[in-house]
Amino acid sequence: MTFSPLDSALLGPLFTTAEMAAVFSDAAKISAMQACEAALARAQARFGLVPDALAAAIAAVPAQAFDLPGLGQATALAGVPVIPFLKAVQAHLPAGLEPGLHKGATTQDIVDTALCLQMRAAFALVRADLRAIIAALTRLSQKHRTTPCVGRTYGQHAAPLSFGYKVAVWCAGIAETADLLNALERRVLAASLFGPVGTLKAMGDQGPQVMQAFADELGLGTAGIAWHSLRARMVEAGCWLATLTGALGKMATDIVALATTEAREVSEPHLAGRGGSSAMPHKRNPVGCTLILAACSVAKGHVITLLDGMLAAHERPAGAWHAEWHAIPQLFGLAAGSLREARLLAAGLVVDEARMLANIGITRGLLFADAAAARLATRMGRDAAHHCIEQAASRVRDSGHHLRDILLADPDIQRLNLGEHLSGAFDLAPAIQAAAVWADRANLEATRILQAL
Repeated sequence: MTFSPLDSALLGPLFTTAEMAAVFSDAAKISAMQACEAALARAQARFGLVPDALAAAIAAVPAQAFDLPGLGQATALAGVPVIPFLKAVQAHLPAGLEPGLHKGATTQDIVDTALCLQMRAAFALVRADLRAIIAALTRLSQKHRTTPCVGRTYGQHAAPLSFGYKVAVWCAGIAETADLLNALERRVLAASLFGPVGTLKAMGDQGPQVMQAFADELGLGTAGIAWHSLRARMVEAGCWLATLTGALGKMATDIVALATTEAREVSEPHLAGRGGSSAMPHKRNPVGCTLILAACSVAKGHVITLLDGMLAAHERPAGAWHAEWHAIPQLFGLAAGSLREARLLAAGLVVDEARMLANIGITRGLLFADAAAARLATRMGRDAAHHCIEQAASRVRDSGHHLRDILLADPDIQRLNLGEHLSGAFDLAPAIQAAAVWADRANLEATRILQAL
């Protein structure tokens, strides 16, 4: 039995990736804590606080020394994993080195710093996926920069644009989020070494220097004061991950709508056995989009957990910090699964250009109503033009005739001899060219972000 689908042998491969699961595995957590303790010993040895041999001895403790089920049972008693972890390390240290182990540090220092090491590895996976997605969407947008497509507002046909424009919107949302990643990592990935109440008193006036050396050993940033109860960096990371799934979710939402039987403008790349129905053998359900949208729904709840953690009492709260352990790994896990699916969509989306063009005609010219109103307004005035088009649109719906024909038969338009002036409103080219210009601008910015990522 599992309590989270992400940890399930049955559902885990559906919702996340094996690579991200490995980053947040128990073995990876133990390895990160071991790296932190070894780095602490190296930093302290620089200042003569512990023996030079301690760091190597800590690093040499073999993985099999950590009995994970046994550590789990001991953690249930201790309340935190660091206490039984330290006992396991201590048991393998040579005589005389044990007093220097974990000197001056506190449990939260090791857990938070180890988590930052895991998050660094997780961000590297996210970065690789983002690069691939942005590159693929930019190519897809350029390929379809002038492919005519229906623009929809409130789910209804509004005005024509290009499919490349729609893809550029997806890409822009994802790229804008990706553009925050470099700065996010610099702020979030910070070492924690502040001792029981944040003053690192056990190291005397050398505390700040030891903390900096500890961070340098691990390649992490530093904070100006203890962040044991300052959890904004974790909130920022969680919000960014949720925002990322939302940016991917925008793309998924549009693809689901465009893949409906009625629209049939795009479809997910087909893989044998994927997207079927146990009852309806003809179905090809949008599995990738479904998984992304599911992640969006779940992610925001974890962000609330992290926000609640900011209400941390005094120097260390009860419960709020522990709650983060549920939220951060799952947000990364959900993001990883969403990114995997988005990569497949971006690289393999099937686009039906002929269907897109056919759908432009199904409203019998109503897609050009705004262009027609704009042209008439120059001769009739805005209000009169709007009323004329509104009345003509009603007749299109009632009669089934094309908007152009109804307008050309309108007495006022005939009286004002506006037929020739109106005809250009039904030309697709201006709308498509306008969309292509914006797609090009967005793709240029996405490329800039990609190069800096």
